[in-house]
Amino acid sequence: MKKRHEQKLIILAILLLMAFNMPLLLIFDSSQAVGGIPVIYVYLFSVWLIGILLSLIIVKRYYE
Repeated sequence: MKKRHEQKLIILAILLLMAFNMPLLLIFDSSQAVGGIPVIYVYLFSVWLIGILLSLIIVKRYYE
């Protein structure tokens, strides 16, 4: 794997760690709901999905 792609994955991992940090999670911990789903669940699963998709894009570029 190229050094550039490794660096992108490391940066993505650090950003995801910061996104799942407790002070940021407490911002979304409220009694409000989006479409009947609590806001914290929407935040957690959307950040998780975005992280998976971004890592997939980075790894796919390596194999091209």
